[in-house]
Amino acid sequence: MSIKDTAEEWRVTATATPFRGNKTSVRTDDVVMPDGAVARRDYQVHPGSVAVLALDEEGRVVVLNQYRHPVRQKLWEIPAGLLDVPGENPLHAAQRELYEEAHVKAEDWRVLADVYTTPGGCDEAVRIFLARDLSEAAGVRFEVAEEEADMQLARVPLPELVRGVLAGELHNNCLVVGVLSLSAALAGDGVDALRPAQAPWPARPFEA
Repeated sequence: MSIKDTAEEWRVTATATPFRGNKTSVRTDDVVMPDGAVARRDYQVHPGSVAVLALDEEGRVVVLNQYRHPVRQKLWEIPAGLLDVPGENPLHAAQRELYEEAHVKAEDWRVLADVYTTPGGCDEAVRIFLARDLSEAAGVRFEVAEEEADMQLARVPLPELVRGVLAGELHNNCLVVGVLSLSAALAGDGVDALRPAQAPWPARPFEA
């Protein structure tokens, strides 16, 4: 038996968009269930995101601390951001986010994991990259604003982050998936066996 997610789309008899925000919207679909009944499903429509687990030569991960208003917490996270343009190459978006949030560039890029953050209520898809061979980015630092103006940066050993995840002390989705995926890769076939940075991503197709 092959354990693999598969594409499928149930028939929608009606759809509406009761809310449109700056980056996302809310959609309401009437969906035909297997027994023929119609059920209404509300969900957030999201452009997609990228995240970067940047690992330095000392085995430390670049993390940042940022206020997240919906959960009323300051969370430790890895650099991440939206796919601002439909069809945008996710690697280019990840390189931009690493530069803007950490003023760092990387020479070696791999795909760690592709995830749907909350598939029961949102169509957001996130590609999490592993970035290595880090160095300070050239030029002027990106000017931050709003929540990012209060952001703190740190480099934390990977085992310490794994410990924090398992202890229930770290909760950001991308950080959790990223550090546990990297730990699994290191314990298995190694990072050289990870998918290349330009690997296909059916959830958010792009041109290399």
